[in-house]
Amino acid sequence: MRGNSTIRSGTFLLVWLAGMLAFAPVSGQQIPERQGFFDIRSASTLLNGGVHELEARLQLILSDDVPLTIEINFEVIRVRGLWLDALDASLTFNYVLEYRPLSQRYIVRNLNSGDQDSFATLYAALNNLGRIQGLPVIDDAVLEADSRYRLRLKARLSARQYPLSLRLLFFWRSQWQLESDWYEWTLAR
Repeated sequence: MRGNSTIRSGTFLLVWLAGMLAFAPVSGQQIPERQGFFDIRSASTLLNGGVHELEARLQLILSDDVPLTIEINFEVIRVRGLWLDALDASLTFNYVLEYRPLSQRYIVRNLNSGDQDSFATLYAALNNLGRIQGLPVIDDAVLEADSRYRLRLKARLSARQYPLSLRLLFFWRSQWQLESDWYEWTLAR
């Protein structure tokens, strides 16, 4: 009888310890809280000099916790009728948003191009991030002339800049899974 009691106590202790570790700070770091909302309000492309350029309006609402990385995912899908549609191209645009206390400015850096802008408020930085204008996304010459295409756009908060131990915990916390739904439209040619 005593052996079963010891096993149950040991099992309880392991389960309790695992639960405490799941909610404890990892590597001495506190898990930052994220609250927000991502939504694609509109998106379209314009053909300019043989290149389709993205025009989009996103609503990005975040708490004051920075730095963070925002990913904008763009896909070109060829409609194939009776067959499954084909993903012909996929692009990811990465932006880092950070606060510089010395200058009291928010910095938005495009990791793809290296360009950066400075803003006085978080609202201004997010508003700028939410206005995509004239972003080249695909050359018309690589598209099949007799095919129809669907385009998709999605915005999501990336946790890649954090250690793996924190990213594993973020998986279970819904406020860290900020992303918009896919916004879809048909390519006009």
